[in-house]
Amino acid sequence: MKEPINIYRWPLFAGNRGWTLWASDKGLIRLSYEQDEGKLPAAWLKTYAPLHTIAEDRNVFADMGAIALLEQYFAGEKTDFSGLPLDLWGTPFQREVWGALAEVPYGVTASYGDLAVRIGRPKAVRAVGTANGQNPVPVIVPCHRIIGTNGTLTGYRGGLQLKQELLALEGITGVGATGHERFAF
Repeated sequence: MKEPINIYRWPLFAGNRGWTLWASDKGLIRLSYEQDEGKLPAAWLKTYAPLHTIAEDRNVFADMGAIALLEQYFAGEKTDFSGLPLDLWGTPFQREVWGALAEVPYGVTASYGDLAVRIGRPKAVRAVGTANGQNPVPVIVPCHRIIGTNGTLTGYRGGLQLKQELLALEGITGVGATGHERFAF
């Protein structure tokens, strides 16, 4: 039987958007986009935390430094999130991809193919793309920095407009937004 998990929530307004921070007692577990309406996905919770309680507690996030770092990032300052405690819930492959994502420097893009090579699986480009799309802590683990090999935005769970805004915030411009229409919000 799984142990109950304490989950902490805090809404944050940053970068002209509403985000929601989520953490366990071990570290950040999720950063939700505003379209998630401040909720965790039910299937994700059922898989990773079927026994959980949720409490709002700004101090959890302030104490770990998450609020200050995100405010710094959205103010346009180069930010290093590597010191934040993370408790990422996913498959071993997903966590491997997310680890490689975390190594893509501020202000730099890479392709899904580059990421697949980086983890030693050059033929797993589609699987890398899927894992990238399941990244639970966007911005902190910078999945927005991954673009198509043709230099275009191919998709982003937060929407292509947000992906372009995040890249522009880091000084990356000229990346075409020709991704799938389901991401055009």
